[in-house]
Formats: sequence, structure tokens, C-alpha cells
Amino acid sequence: MNRIPGGLRTDQQPPMAIPLRHFVLALAFLVAGIVGATAMTVETLPGLADIASVHALLLGWVGVTIMGAMTQFVPVWSGVTIHSRRLAVTQLWLVVVGLVAFVPILLVGDLAWLPLAAAALLAGIWLFVYNVGRTLLRARPLEFTERHFAVALVCFAAVAPLGFLLAVDFTTPLLEGVPFARGEVVLAHATLALYGAVIGTIIGALVQLGQMFAQYDLTALDDRLLAVEQPLFPAAIVALSVGRGLGIEPLARVGGVALLAALLAVAVVVARILGGSTADRSPMTDRYWVVVASLVAWSVVAFPAWWSDPLGYAGLFGHPDATNLLVFGVFAFVVVGSLYHIVPFIIWLEEYSDRLGFEQVPMIDDLYDDRLERADLALTLVGVAAMVATPLADLPGIALTAGGAVATVGFCLFVANMLLTIRRHSPDGLVGVFTTLEDGESGEESEPGPDVDIGAEGSAGSGSEPEAGP
Repeated sequence: MNRIPGGLRTDQQPPMAIPLRHFVLALAFLVAGIVGATAMTVETLPGLADIASVHALLLGWVGVTIMGAMTQFVPVWSGVTIHSRRLAVTQLWLVVVGLVAFVPILLVGDLAWLPLAAAALLAGIWLFVYNVGRTLLRARPLEFTERHFAVALVCFAAVAPLGFLLAVDFTTPLLEGVPFARGEVVLAHATLALYGAVIGTIIGALVQLGQMFAQYDLTALDDRLLAVEQPLFPAAIVALSVGRGLGIEPLARVGGVALLAALLAVAVVVARILGGSTADRSPMTDRYWVVVASLVAWSVVAFPAWWSDPLGYAGLFGHPDATNLLVFGVFAFVVVGSLYHIVPFIIWLEEYSDRLGFEQVPMIDDLYDDRLERADLALTLVGVAAMVATPLADLPGIALTAGGAVATVGFCLFVANMLLTIRRHSPDGLVGVFTTLEDGESGEESEPGPDVDIGAEGSAGSGSEPEAGP
């Protein structure tokens, strides 16, 4: 069987085309979302452009990436096969088709067809939750990453029907005459999405991947901090989302403060992991440092806003001026850093792992262009820093536009690097990602490859000498 550090099993993963399909389509939503967000700093776009841009970035890019990553790595981390490969394929197309309809409908402003698009999104997200949830149910006992993924899945399951309800309410006023207002449903929906589904996944991935690729073993202090965070995080999500949904200010305030405390505990642990790294620098660890700094800064900015007005719509992203800090400083750098390993890792396992020990094979970090990687890091750092500083430091609006343009170029370089990696090294290139039939669709497992030990830099050995037994 294929193995990676920590006893993780790569022979349980679904075929390469399934997660790569998720990632490629998510990258398309990234380009659309970041270009649209930058355009909105210059002129007003038609319709409900703000909502369209948020959904393109958060559901289309971050959400679809999470769906692909969980479908790929829950089986790897848990040592069980994915429940259904067919559902993994279907979930993607339902969400993509739903979003491709959802975003233009919001831009055009004719909302009559919005519930139909939202129904496709609901079905796709629920299929994802069911498929990965059934996979996790076979993993016992659940460890740190699996528990956070389970919390995230519960939040995904709740986010989808609330989103569908809000979409239908645009054309059929379902929320008239009910004890809670539309604004409260929006707050609950966004809170579960941002802090339960996305942050829950990020916490689980950061601690797991950080240890693996920094070659770091948790200390007693790390364990104590995570022992506090694990019950605190889900309790905080429940309190904050219920408090906002029902308009109970003290409950929302307690939930918000507890969530910030949990996130700061995670930030300290991840900083200790990165600071204690015994491995060489990598695109993942470089960007995780940015995530830690952004998470701490965002928590400091969000605390007074959530303490004074935890029910305010202005505090949806923690603080009215902190949206870019959360979305790009935290979410974007986590996704980009993780994909710089995940995409080459999947391709390497599929294309090169069986050749290890028999011929010269590249290292995982050789699959992407390191010059493009360093360029996109520099550009996204500068661009996002300008985007974050403009509202917080009250800079002229041109700084926001310029920062958005620079960040857009950086993210596009990242997209180009990932697509070039797939085109150059996957068996059938980019076309193969969408045309390759998934082996074993009925659930049969393929024959396992050789044992493979992949180092912290993703540098499975190159050269002619065997690195692991057959």
C-alpha cells in the first residue's frame, strides 16, 4: 500500500481525476471572483454584484476546493475508502451548474430562476456531506482533523437549506410572519458558512498538514491548547450562529468571544509548529505563516466589534473593515498554500510513484514552477496587504484598486502554475481531468502500488535506488 508520514494510507484515495476536477473548476471561480471583486472597486456592477462575488469566491473557489480536498484526503487520513465515487462526481457538477446559474442571475437581477439554481446547490452540498460523512462514520475513533471535518460537515449541511430558503424568499416571501427576520437568517447562514464550514476545515487541515510538512511533533503545551480548543470551537459556533439567528445578543457575544479564543489557541499552536520546523521552506509553510499573522490580526480587530454589537450585519466578517483580512489573508493563503502541495502530490502518486526505485523520478516539488510560485507569493502578499490596509488605515481608494489589481495578477500566476503542473505531468493533461473515466466506479479498489514514503518537503526520492520496498 502507499504510505505517507504518520501512517496515512494513500491506497484508499479516489481516482486522481475526481479531486483534480474539483480543483480546476474551483480555480475558474477564483479568477472570476477576484476579477469581479477588483472591478467593483472601480465601478458599480449591476444587480446583486456583492452577493455574486462573495459566492463565487467563498462557495465557488474555497467551497469547491474543500469538497475536493475532503473527498481526496478523508480516505487518506482515516484509512477507509470513499463511500461513493459516483456521488463524489455528481456533487461537483450539481454545485458547479448551480453556481454557474446562481451568479449570473444575481448580476442580471431577474431572480425568478434563483430558487432553481439554489436547489442544485442544496443537492450538491448535501450529497457531499452525505458522501464524506458516511466515509467518516467508518473511521473510529475520530482524531483531531476528523473531528473538525465532522463539525464542518454539519455546518455545510445547515448552510445549504438556509441558503435555499433565502434564495426562495427573494421571489416568494417565506419569511413574512415568522418570529425571525430575513437579516437574522442571513447572519446565521453566513456565520455557519464562514466560521463553521470554512474555518472548521481550515483548523483541521492546518494542524495536520503543518505537522507533516514542518516535521514537528506536538509538545505538551500544544496538546493542552488543542484540548481547550476542541470542545470550545463547536460550542462557540453553535452559540454564535443560534444567537445571531434568534437575535439573542448575550448568546452571540459569548459565542463570538469563545470562537476568537479558540482560533487564537490554534494560531499559537500553528505558529509553534512552523517556528519549530526542521524542514526546508515550502510554498505551504510560507503561506501558513501569513495565515497565522492574518488570523491573529483579524481576531484582534474582530473582538471589539463582536463585543459591542455581535448581532450587527457590519460585523459579519468580524469587522466592517476586516473582510479582506479574513477572506484573503486567512482563507486564500490557506487554500493556495495547501494546493501547492495537494495538486502535485496527487499527480505524483498517480504518475510517478509506481516508477520509484526503477527509474529516475522527479520530486513532488519539482512538478510546479518555483519561479512562478515565488512571484505569485510576492504579488499576493503586496496586493492583499494593500487591500487590508486601505480600510483599516483609511488610505485613498486608489490603494484598494491597485492592491486588488496586484493580488489578481498574483492569484492568476498561481492558477497558471497549477494548470501547467496538471498539463505537463498528468497522463492526459487538462483534458484528461474531464474525460478520464473513474476506475472502480462501483466501489472496487484498484491494485495498490508500491510503498512510498514522502518527506516533509513532498520530496519523494528521485534517483535510481529504491526508496521503499515493492
